[in-house]
Amino acid sequence: MHIAKISGTEGYAEMAEFLVQQWQDISFEQHHAMILHLLPLAPSRVLDLGSGIGSDAAAFAAMGHSVVAVEPTEELRLPGIALHDTPSITWLDDSLPDLPVVQARKETFDLIMLSAVWMHLDATQRQRAMPKLAGLMSESASLILSLRHGPIPAGRRMFDVSTEETIELAAAQNLLPILNVRTASLQKVNQQNAVMWTRLAFRRASA
Repeated sequence: MHIAKISGTEGYAEMAEFLVQQWQDISFEQHHAMILHLLPLAPSRVLDLGSGIGSDAAAFAAMGHSVVAVEPTEELRLPGIALHDTPSITWLDDSLPDLPVVQARKETFDLIMLSAVWMHLDATQRQRAMPKLAGLMSESASLILSLRHGPIPAGRRMFDVSTEETIELAAAQNLLPILNVRTASLQKVNQQNAVMWTRLAFRRASA
C-alpha cells in the first residue's frame, strides 16, 4: 500500500519539477568530489537512500555497481525510473527510519549513501535509523551521509543536525568516522542563503 505522506518528504512532491532541473545542473563528480576516493572500484552492492530522480544511482550503475534506489516520493521516483531504465537499478518505495521493504530483502550492502537525507529525520527517528543502517552494512562497507546547515526552506521538514551527535550515534554501532568535511553548497539558491554541508563517512571499527 502506498503511503501518501512520509515524514521528511513534505514539499518535495510539490517542488518536483523544479528540483529535477536543479539536480540535473550539477554533475555527480561535482556533487561528490569530497567522497569520490571512498567509492568502491570493484563491482559492489550500493544502497542509495532518498535517491530522488536517480542521478546518483545511475552514476553508480555506470560504474558497474548493483544499486537499490530507495525513494518514497512518487513524483521523483517515477521520473527516475523513466530516466534510468537499467537492470542494474532496483527501485523501491520505502523510507527511513525503519526501511521495512529494504529490511525484508535481507541483503547487506558495500556502500550506503544518504545524500541530503539525514536532516529530514527528527532526533527519535535518527536514533532508530542508525542501527538499521549499521545492520545493512557488509563487514567492510562504507556509510556516507551529508548534514545540511542553514535556513530551512518554507514547507520543508528539516533539522540542523550536529556532526557530534551523528558521530556518537554511529559510534554506538561500532562505526568510526573516516571523513568529516564541511563545504559550501553548490546550488545557487543555497549559496545565496549561506547553506553549508558536512560530509561524513563511516566504517566499522573492525574493518
